[in-house]
Amino acid sequence: MANKDGHRRFGNVRKLPSGRFQIRYPGPDGLTRTGTETYDRKGDAQKALVLVEASMASGEWTDPNRGKILVANYASTWIAERPGLRPRTQDLYRWLLGKHIEPYLGGVPVGKLTTTLVREWRAKLLGNGVSVSVAAKAYRLLRAIMNTAVEEDGLLPKNPCRVKGAGIENPEERPVLTVKQVFALAERVGRRPIGNIRKTPDGYRLRFRRDGEYRTSPERFATRDGAEAALWKMADDGRADHTQDRRFYALVLLTTFASLRWGEATALRRCDLDLDRRAVHVRAGYVERSTGELLLGAPKSKASRRVVGIPPAIIPELEAHLAVYVGPEPGALVFPGVEGGPIRRSNFNKLAGWPQAVAAIGMPGLHFHDLRHTGNQFASESGAGLKDLMARMGHDSERAALIYQHRARGGDRKITDAIDELVRDERDGGDGRGDEGGALAPAG
Repeated sequence: MANKDGHRRFGNVRKLPSGRFQIRYPGPDGLTRTGTETYDRKGDAQKALVLVEASMASGEWTDPNRGKILVANYASTWIAERPGLRPRTQDLYRWLLGKHIEPYLGGVPVGKLTTTLVREWRAKLLGNGVSVSVAAKAYRLLRAIMNTAVEEDGLLPKNPCRVKGAGIENPEERPVLTVKQVFALAERVGRRPIGNIRKTPDGYRLRFRRDGEYRTSPERFATRDGAEAALWKMADDGRADHTQDRRFYALVLLTTFASLRWGEATALRRCDLDLDRRAVHVRAGYVERSTGELLLGAPKSKASRRVVGIPPAIIPELEAHLAVYVGPEPGALVFPGVEGGPIRRSNFNKLAGWPQAVAAIGMPGLHFHDLRHTGNQFASESGAGLKDLMARMGHDSERAALIYQHRARGGDRKITDAIDELVRDERDGGDGRGDEGGALAPAG
């Protein structure tokens, strides 16, 4: 609206040397802002001023100058300043930002980010072979960052991450082992063939030990991986000797039947195992960052700090493990590495021969975390209520808030007894949960 002298009450429109029109107006702080866009006609510029004035009156105005910060810079600051992020989560967010967000959207000003750009970005990710799961994680991260830009910093009037279904992963169901497969895996993990591979002008040469004597395979291999696969097969077939590190046997059993996470299991101390009461106290957890730094801290959540019952059937295996691999002091690690320190997740697969072990029991691609998933499945079949199941698994829930206790819950004892029955039934030759997998491992 114009005053009597022909001037507007709010802002003004000026004609640029190019012939286009630009708006200027005072912000709530009294400082003059210049519109980021220009217009072909003066009337269009005047309409833009009306919209700016209306947005200020309704409290929806965003400062265009603040919106000039680039997505890459704003997102990086958001991750660094976000409260409560665990180290592994920070590492994941930085990886998603650097790998999948910055290359496409990093140079875009936050104030210029639109739903159209976000939709095109996601389509490019999927078109370049990024999985739906990873694309969904990247999208959820960007959406969370833009939520802050809208709700806390006022850089945008609304979140541009409005692509329906973009944050949904729909991951494949993870496999569940049978009791027999759990013991077969425990027996197999830690086995490694004895031999070596050398590069030669015509490929790779394989030397292996058999009956204590080293021999050379007559076959030449085109790749090192091919030679290594042949060596593993020779050990499986009994044509090559192998070593067996039994320190991982009890790790597989306890992780599975007590539903432990990797960091929880590897952080256990002798004082955390109460074999007389058949319980394990989860008090801490290791986190290995992408930098290689190993951090010892509180468990994943409040509910993760818990007491879990141990099936009596695996107590002898744990007693034997403590006698051989664990120092007498209360603070000694229950599952130490070869040199006495904590086992690192980053080198566990190679150290324990995990890929070959899971392939040997007919479950190629099995993750270590699937042991916990298996234990959770066993627990859910016990008939226990949701509250006790969530407490055993260490999940946060309003219905399963867990206050640390010095004795296992009554409901957890029911779950433990049901799992123990599964284990004993399998060992006694019953049907258990099926007949897949290898032979049972001997006790001890």
